[in-house]
Amino acid sequence: MQPELVWRGRLDYATAFEEMRAFTDARTAGTPDQIWLCEHPPVFTQGLAGKAEHVLAAGDIPVVQTNRGGQVTYHGPGQVVAYPLIDLQRAGYFVKELVYRIEEAVLRTLAGYGVTGHRVAGAPGIYVRLDDPFAHAALNEPRLPGQEFAGLGKIAALGIKVSRHCSYHGVALNVAMDLEPFHRINPCGYSGLQTVDLASCGVHTSWEEAAQRLGGMLASRLAP
Repeated sequence: MQPELVWRGRLDYATAFEEMRAFTDARTAGTPDQIWLCEHPPVFTQGLAGKAEHVLAAGDIPVVQTNRGGQVTYHGPGQVVAYPLIDLQRAGYFVKELVYRIEEAVLRTLAGYGVTGHRVAGAPGIYVRLDDPFAHAALNEPRLPGQEFAGLGKIAALGIKVSRHCSYHGVALNVAMDLEPFHRINPCGYSGLQTVDLASCGVHTSWEEAAQRLGGMLASRLAP
């Protein structure tokens, strides 16, 4: 059975964090899986591995410590945030497969807009070519150390937490954002990594349409 899509709308990050954790703590073997879709007011979130020096100048944007994997990222209006709340034991796959399936859902969502997304080894999330987001050519792998992101911009960030075989946190897809706050951090811990959205790639779509497409892809890809 596919996870249920739950539309949460504009949601404060701290509220989403506490409600995801409470949902996961209260789960039983029969609790249906869900995917929450929402949009956050401006906030920087710091993962378990996060280092303070990667927040360069937060300014008026709050920094929230969280328990997901990864380093610092930014959430704000114009970004679709999807939180898959999945019982992995029941679904029959582990966290590495979960990450792969989430990334695959993002890749397919982008492909629906004609954009070619890419994975970068060792760096969860999805990237696009800055010079031509619509080019289909594969990246040259492996990339030299220090050049992993040469010519690339990050369009989707990913961070997961698993508790008692159940996942929460998830993925953020940049649709049409003010990208300036990303310059206040080293995104996901990488100095100089550029961040892009669908709008800067030349794709103009609504938050609602992008959320619907990503939610549908996630629901189909994350089913057992």
